[in-house]
Amino acid sequence: MIEPGNIFGARAMSPFTGVYPILATPFHDDERLDLDSLERAIRFMKSIGADGITVLGVLGESNRLTDREREQVVRAAVAAAEGMPVIVGASHPGTRATIELAGMAAESGASAVMVAPSLEPAPSDERVLEYYERIGKELSLPLVLQDHPASTQVHMPISLLIRIVENVPAVACIKEEGLPTPARIAALVAGMTRRRVPVLTGLGALYGLFDLEEGADGFNTGFAFPEVLLAMVRAKGENDWARVRSLYARFLPLIVFEQQPGVAIRKEILRRRGLLVSNRVRHPGAGLTPSAERQLQRLLDWILPGVDLTQPLVL
Repeated sequence: MIEPGNIFGARAMSPFTGVYPILATPFHDDERLDLDSLERAIRFMKSIGADGITVLGVLGESNRLTDREREQVVRAAVAAAEGMPVIVGASHPGTRATIELAGMAAESGASAVMVAPSLEPAPSDERVLEYYERIGKELSLPLVLQDHPASTQVHMPISLLIRIVENVPAVACIKEEGLPTPARIAALVAGMTRRRVPVLTGLGALYGLFDLEEGADGFNTGFAFPEVLLAMVRAKGENDWARVRSLYARFLPLIVFEQQPGVAIRKEILRRRGLLVSNRVRHPGAGLTPSAERQLQRLLDWILPGVDLTQPLVL
């Protein structure tokens, strides 16, 4: 069995609620890993009060890293987090390979692993359940069950997600990104009668307001202004829905613009925030186009006129 690293420490009473930003993987212009920028980004997330971080997510370009680089990223993240929970993406088409990646994360001090299913030639709910059961038996780290059909092409019905939660004790959270997320989150919250785990939403916070209204416990996504998401979750906790809606409405154009395919726009915003040295996307990923850069500038001038982006937003 894989032994755990830091499993949330003092936060163990309520893990997986709040905001867990998914970090971009920084590269230098020559596509070498930039661990200094990664550490700087993590220190920033800690300074604004993030509940944890996630590395090697779908938009963390994990599929473009070597195994050695993945380990470097995890070890650097854990060291920089200094006790803040670190969730590590460990998805792989092979069950054994997923278990090995999770083992590397645990040995490197991760707090939890996030795993999405992979597409099989003959889709089978039973095989997906078996996939999580086998992984869960090998883990003593908490497991985040990621439902992201846009990247996996695996469409898990709500009934299957609930069966996985009931049959795999290692599952400690669901990251719900299957559309329509508000309806699916509501169904999950209502359907988890035997065992309830937190539900986080992603998709760049695209449907964030509606997901929170239907019972999401927070965000696990890479929006480049996580202070906004933290403020929304805080306002929900205070039952201040007018503020939740106001924040969402103000930043929705930026959320939508950033959510375009790829990670180039997000990396450019993070560069402008002083967190990354370069906005390089590792090949064959596409970089920022001149037209997108011009549109981004106009958008930032409209939504955050005169604001120093290198400092935490005051909301």
